[in-house]
Amino acid sequence: MQHRPRFTRWMHGAALGAALGATASLVHAQGVTINFTCGSTEQAEHCQRAAEEWAQQTGNRANLISMPNSSTEQLALYQQLLGSQASDIDVILTDTTWPGILGDHLHDLHQLLPGDITSGQFETVIANNTIDGELKAMPLYTDASLLYYREDLLEKYDRPVPRTWDEMTDTAAYIQQREREEGNRGIWGFVFQGRAYEGLTCNLLEWVVSEGGGLFLDQDGQVDVDNPATRRALERAHGWIDTISPRGTLSYVEEQSRGVFQSGNAVFMRNWPYVWSLTQSEGSPVRGKVGVAPVPSGSSGRHVSTLGGWSLAVSRYSRHPKEAAELVAYLTRRENQKYRAINLSYLPSYVDLFEDPEVLEAAPFIGTMRGPVEQAVARPASLVKTLYPRYSNAIFDRTHRVLTNEASIDEALETLNRDMLRIARRGFE
Repeated sequence: MQHRPRFTRWMHGAALGAALGATASLVHAQGVTINFTCGSTEQAEHCQRAAEEWAQQTGNRANLISMPNSSTEQLALYQQLLGSQASDIDVILTDTTWPGILGDHLHDLHQLLPGDITSGQFETVIANNTIDGELKAMPLYTDASLLYYREDLLEKYDRPVPRTWDEMTDTAAYIQQREREEGNRGIWGFVFQGRAYEGLTCNLLEWVVSEGGGLFLDQDGQVDVDNPATRRALERAHGWIDTISPRGTLSYVEEQSRGVFQSGNAVFMRNWPYVWSLTQSEGSPVRGKVGVAPVPSGSSGRHVSTLGGWSLAVSRYSRHPKEAAELVAYLTRRENQKYRAINLSYLPSYVDLFEDPEVLEAAPFIGTMRGPVEQAVARPASLVKTLYPRYSNAIFDRTHRVLTNEASIDEALETLNRDMLRIARRGFE
C-alpha cells in the first residue's frame, strides 16, 4: 500500500476528532494502531520515517498527530485529553517539565520496557524524567543552553571568548560601539529570550544559579527568593536592556533571538543547540563566522545551563500500552538520536555519542557539551509537580516586570516571595 502522509494546520476551536484526523498515516496490513505526537517540521519528519520502520518491522500502524506549534497550547491539550482519560493519543511528546506536571497520567516505562533501557544515558536526564521512582518518559534528545558568538568580530577586535557574564557584558558593549562607529548601526551586543514565558524562566534560573543562588524552593519547602544572587542577576539583566540588548528582546522567544543573531545583527546570543545547524546552513549570513561556548558564569564560577530537551511518554489511558512503549523505545534508541545529532544538531542523551566521530564531524561543538549537560540545572517540576506552571509563571512574570521597568527589583522580589510561599503551602501537590 502506498503511504501518503498528510499534515494539516492546527486550528483553534477545532474538535478533537479533527485534530486526530490531521495525521500522517503509516499504514501496515496487520497489528494495532498507535497514535503519537512528535513535534513539528524536521523533527516530525524524522519521527515519521523512524515510525515507518517500526511499523514495517512489527506489523503495527502508527499515526503521527498534528499538534499546535505552541508548547503552551500543546500542554493544555494534553491536560484536557489526559484529564478526561481519553485514549485518543497513545504516545505524547513531553517538554522537560511535563513528566512532573502530567506524571499521574503517564505509564511507568520501567514496567513496560527492558530494565536496561536507560543504560548509557545521562543520569541528569533520566532523573528529570523519573517521578516518585517511576520512569515517566524516555528522552528523544536533551538540551543545554549555549553562548553563541561572532568569531569574526571577536577576532577583529582582539577580544577573548568571555567566561563570565560581566566579561560578556563588557565585550558586547565594546564591539557594539566600535561596529556602530564604523557604520554598522543595526548591530547589538547580546540577544536572549526575554518574553514573559518559559524561556525567560530558564534564563533567570541560569543567571541566579551562576551567581550562587538556588531555585527559590527546596525539597523541604523552604523559600529563598530575596538574596544577593537573585539581586545581582536581575540588576545585570535590567542593565542590558537598551544598552547591549534591544528593547525588542523583551518580546523574543528562541526563534526571534536566532533571527537577529543569524541576520548578523548581534555579537552574542543565548540559545539552544538546534540553532547551530541553522547558522551553518547554506545562505546563512553568518555561516562560518559563529562559535559556541558554555553559558557564562557568575560570581560563583559555575557555568550554568537549564536542562532542556524533549521526551516521549505513554498515556495511562492507551489501549495498547505495550506496543506504545515499544514505539517509544524505537524512536528514542541510540541510532535515531545519532541521526538527529548529525542532521539537526540536537544533543543526544547517550553519553558515548558526545565522542562519536561522525557526530563531531557534523557538529563539532557537541564534543564540548557533555559537561554542561551533566551539570545542567533541572527546573523543579519533579518537586512541585502540577504546581509547576504557577511556579514558572510567577518567575517569568516578575522578571519581565523588572526588565520592562513596570516594577522595581524590591517590588518584584517581594511579590515573587509571596508566590513561592503560596506554592510551598500547597505542599507540592
